[in-house]
Amino acid sequence: MRGVSLRASALLLGSALVCLPAGGAPVRIVAVDDAGDTVRLDAPARRVVSLDPTTTELLFAIGAGHTVVGRTDACDFPAEAKQVPSLGGGIPPNVEAVAGARPDLVLLYHGGTNAEPAARIRALGIPLARLRTDRLDGVPRLTRLLGEFTGAGRGADSVARLFSRDLARERAASEAAGTAPVPVLILAWDQPLIVLGAGSYVSEAVELAGARNVFDDVASTSAQVTLEAAVDREPRAILAMSGSGETLSRRPEWRTVSAVREGRILRLDESAYNHPGPRMPVAIHELRARLAAIP
Repeated sequence: MRGVSLRASALLLGSALVCLPAGGAPVRIVAVDDAGDTVRLDAPARRVVSLDPTTTELLFAIGAGHTVVGRTDACDFPAEAKQVPSLGGGIPPNVEAVAGARPDLVLLYHGGTNAEPAARIRALGIPLARLRTDRLDGVPRLTRLLGEFTGAGRGADSVARLFSRDLARERAASEAAGTAPVPVLILAWDQPLIVLGAGSYVSEAVELAGARNVFDDVASTSAQVTLEAAVDREPRAILAMSGSGETLSRRPEWRTVSAVREGRILRLDESAYNHPGPRMPVAIHELRARLAAIP
């Protein structure tokens, strides 16, 4: 650039490299996403298609919600997100709908079925990042990365610090409780019977709330199990994700589970449980109180 000394101080911020000219305006952002691909932006993104509920909620939380021009049907928080046009599902995405939104950045969940559409979107010359949104301890890193992508670094740093502080508070409360964790079964679906395992962020949150996932030996996010296996694990309570467990108490086969017979079914209907995000520490705090009230 004529007249501008590219005294380009390269600032390493998280996983992104931001080059600043002497005037201080960002001219290039280079980052490596969770799929190992390099993401290059000539300037902070101004038109973002966010096809993951976690990244959508975080963009609004850090003050970059105005950049979101496309979302998925599942991106339901905050309320302002629902005003953004939905492009359908995000796994896999509708490539034509994504291109039609004219984005300068697309955010996808890093999963196997998104690899091929991600390549097609990149072939159109649209920058794209595939990101893992599976664990609570990854939220601060992801938050700061989104701040770098959109130029909302200050808001992102604030959200990340508050999340880390509040999650640490809940972890300390769990460790200081001095009582045995409540054994619980985390029900994702009841026909067929699908439970959440240790690979799920919900299992992580439940344990921080003072419970023990009776299927914590399942390393994956979820698994289909038999009712007999659920009975053998002797859960003290059943935590039913939204859309599951609505008829358990009326089904004779479930009467073999003491938690069902005695009405110890807690519904996790709050949308905070649908994806890891900035609301999770509050959800953990409230769940701890509900678990403590179990007779």
